[in-house]
Amino acid sequence: MNIYEKLGVKQYINAAATLTMYGGSVMPDEVVAAMEEASKSYVDLLDLHRKAGDYIAGLTNNEAAFVSNGAAAGIVLAAAAAVAGDDKQRRDALPLTDGKNEIVVSQAGRVGYDYAIKVGGGRHVPYGDDEKSTEAQLEAAITPNTAAIFMFYFEHRMGNQPSFEAQARIARKYGVYLFVDAAAQLPAKENLWRFTRDGADLAIFSGGKGLKGPQSSGLIVGKRGLIDRILTIASPNPGLGRPFKVGKEEIVGLMTAVKLFVEADEAAVNAEYERQVGYVISEFAGYQGVETERSFPSEAGQPMPRAKVSLLPGAFKADAAEIAAQLKLCSPGVLVAAQGDSLMVNPQTLLKDEVEIVVNKIKETLAANKA
Repeated sequence: MNIYEKLGVKQYINAAATLTMYGGSVMPDEVVAAMEEASKSYVDLLDLHRKAGDYIAGLTNNEAAFVSNGAAAGIVLAAAAAVAGDDKQRRDALPLTDGKNEIVVSQAGRVGYDYAIKVGGGRHVPYGDDEKSTEAQLEAAITPNTAAIFMFYFEHRMGNQPSFEAQARIARKYGVYLFVDAAAQLPAKENLWRFTRDGADLAIFSGGKGLKGPQSSGLIVGKRGLIDRILTIASPNPGLGRPFKVGKEEIVGLMTAVKLFVEADEAAVNAEYERQVGYVISEFAGYQGVETERSFPSEAGQPMPRAKVSLLPGAFKADAAEIAAQLKLCSPGVLVAAQGDSLMVNPQTLLKDEVEIVVNKIKETLAANKA
């Protein structure tokens, strides 16, 4: 029995996405081995932060990098660095600040994770409305108390707010920072340097999603001065950053994961995703009551395919959401996304040979729900 079986914790095959609720990704053996090695010595944590950050910066074509305690903690630290500046009194007072503490965010682009801005001492200044935000509205929202523009980036959902290029241009025009939360925007690997190359001061990624590093890690890349400032705020320092502790194991684990990710053959990885999607589509060819097709991009706008298994009207007693719920109850449980009348199979989180199990479980569950 493995540890989950001993505890009575249900295990799943994940064909949905790199969801935090279900553990993000499964780490490669090399990452696990690096974390084990890191666990066997004592080191100065700030020294490790700096040197691992420099190593990651070299891998990702950035000035500097920092391993945070998840992407949300990265948002907290980025906001704190913008608000506190290099003023020790402001840093020590975080998150209680006044004056230059405004963080401008598109109302149409906001997500629940932007609460982390407030934790870092920033005051939200939304512009536009829930449907649309414009460049003119962004410029009008900037005041002498603006510390930064924060952008929550989703590749396929950028039509309702100013483009990244526009926000970068406006940030430069007014001399304020531009921070980009791109937690789930890996792949493509070039995003590790594209945002900072093209105008962002910091970009923030999840360590436990596309990078397949420790789930409790995140990655901040960008300008050296800002990363140095974050190092004075983050754990193991006392103050605001102390609760967001990153262990030596997570630092080394994420460093290893970044190396593997950057060095991986992206074309070969994508070809394997296409193979698995093609397998799902071929297995349901001619299956009564469903239609299948390749869906692109992924739910997060990543440049990867998913298999879309659509349930035809009247063919089944249960809808897609109910079928997905039943799949979770299988043994092993199977996670798929329900999107309208369709089941979405995502190959990114599937391990070797799991796609066959997923297809069989979907067929069994559909058969049990025939109208």
